[in-house]
Amino acid sequence: MHFTKNDRAILRSVQADLPDTLTPYADIAESVGVSEAYVLDLLGRLKKSGAIRRFGASIKHQQTGWTHNAMVVWKPAPHLIELCGNTAAEHEQISHVYYRPSDEPDWPYTLYTMIHGRSEAECRRVIAELRRSALFGEHAVLNSLKELKKISMSYFI
Repeated sequence: MHFTKNDRAILRSVQADLPDTLTPYADIAESVGVSEAYVLDLLGRLKKSGAIRRFGASIKHQQTGWTHNAMVVWKPAPHLIELCGNTAAEHEQISHVYYRPSDEPDWPYTLYTMIHGRSEAECRRVIAELRRSALFGEHAVLNSLKELKKISMSYFI
């Protein structure tokens, strides 16, 4: 996809915090030197194409009671990876599901899930629920002890 100089300036603005005003898109347009309609059209096209997934607030989950999370890695049979991934993705307490092939003999896990809960026990209940399906195979729980870095990536710098 080709982006003009103005497009890149707009994308730099929206990947950061939006202006804290009643007219953030008009403010971005003014700072770039284009119309608000231009900004909205660009963002609409990118949303429709799937390049922009969504706009939303960034919530600090620890401050809202979701204090525990764990990455759980699974070893489903190769023919069940898609089914297990889709099953995990449907769970409301799972935010990320990734398939990552492994060639390491000491690390056989290929399906990665990030589970969030208000307590460790709540995360364990989600893990037990997935295990009961008997599809997921062996697993290992990697509890988060400390957040060392968490940022949104900036793709247009």
